[in-house]
Amino acid sequence: MFILNEYNKDIGNRIRELRELSDITISEIASDLNIKEETYIQYENGEVDIPASFLYELAHIFKVDLGLLLTGEESRMSIFDVTRANKGVSVDRRKEYLHENLCSKFIHKKAETFLVVVDPEKNPVPSLNSHPGQEFNYVLEGSLKIYIHNNEIILNEGDSIFFDSAHRHAMVALNDKPAKFLAVII
Repeated sequence: MFILNEYNKDIGNRIRELRELSDITISEIASDLNIKEETYIQYENGEVDIPASFLYELAHIFKVDLGLLLTGEESRMSIFDVTRANKGVSVDRRKEYLHENLCSKFIHKKAETFLVVVDPEKNPVPSLNSHPGQEFNYVLEGSLKIYIHNNEIILNEGDSIFFDSAHRHAMVALNDKPAKFLAVII
């Protein structure tokens, strides 16, 4: 398991290197990602938690597998990639979500898969995020309230949702218990 600051710095260094190799300025990439330059610089410097949605967008911009950003290693598996229980690569440890990448070594994936745990929050409305593509979420444990495009949807264990993830969205665990769900981003 990585220590958060070292992990963020490692990812930030990889992001900086890819940006420089791609001959893209900080201003250009911040504009493409629709974030402030200061925020982008904090990500590159590993000063703050790096959201999974941000890494997903960067992987598309740089035309690399997400696994390269997460681990620094090129994805090599082309037939299968097994991830043992609790051995996925931790992507993001923001206080709201814990993302575990369930497939970091398979090359040319058409989807990203995560096991996500949402801790209960005192603040009932989380910060919304968006990213390119579509997303499928299947609730494994607990209950979630999903905020998406001016809607609030409650999902319980066994429920699922498929949505256009370009719309701003967020999840909140209900009943003062963590919620766990499988997320597939396409």
